[in-house]
Amino acid sequence: MSYKIVVDSSSNLKNDYLKDQDIGFEVVPLTIRVDDEIFVDNDNIDVDKMLTSMHKSKKKSTSACPSPYDFLKTFEGYDNIFIITISSKLSGCYNSAINAGQQAQNEGKNVYVIDSKATAGSMILLVDEVYRLIKENYSFEEIKTKIDEYQKSINLLFVLSKYDNLVKNGRMSRFVAIIATSLAIKPLCIADNGEIKVQEKIRTFKGVLKRLVFNIGTLCKETKNKICYICHTKNLEDSLFLKSLIEKNYSFKDVRIVENRGLTAFYSLEKGIIVSF
Repeated sequence: MSYKIVVDSSSNLKNDYLKDQDIGFEVVPLTIRVDDEIFVDNDNIDVDKMLTSMHKSKKKSTSACPSPYDFLKTFEGYDNIFIITISSKLSGCYNSAINAGQQAQNEGKNVYVIDSKATAGSMILLVDEVYRLIKENYSFEEIKTKIDEYQKSINLLFVLSKYDNLVKNGRMSRFVAIIATSLAIKPLCIADNGEIKVQEKIRTFKGVLKRLVFNIGTLCKETKNKICYICHTKNLEDSLFLKSLIEKNYSFKDVRIVENRGLTAFYSLEKGIIVSF
């Protein structure tokens, strides 16, 4: 029985992430509209151009999720498909994937959609775990059960320099938006069951990075054999600083730095950092 892993582009992954002749892998792109220009969040997106165009625009830029057909066409040639999406509370990706899955199931395929309840590195961790379970010959039903439990163990913390697009596009509650846009506060935010909430309120960017590192220990008691992903938008300097602090304080198997691509760069903007573990 053939397997395929499908993920949306908020994962920051490219289509060559998994290279396995026995297991398919594909990234379904979201799109970003800036004025009359559409940026497709695929392997070739020019993030610098997208951000520059967005900053020049006087109109609100928006994002759009893939259609059910965009997911459905990735299933061809495969019997067992796992789809991993950005949090269903932040995007319509999950619903599109569910609709595609229901149609494919009517045609005899096994399809399971996993709501990451997060984005970026959290989705990479889920891709890695699904891949591991397939390679270890667990059945489709066994993987469904195990991946649901694994998803509950993943944490996501983030800090942004600007929250403009999250606020403008309604991805934050009004209360959180007021805190996030206060010039005197740099909030440390957390993905809480798929929603954005404020974990702590700090006054400096470096200070909030240090508190982020502290909070890793409160959320994850055992880091050994785990991987930590630091996803950033044009902020390698602070990402390296954060990596050094994490490696000094914890025993992760690996701490990996990834640059944010289209959708995650659109919402996190310059200097934004998203940490998943």
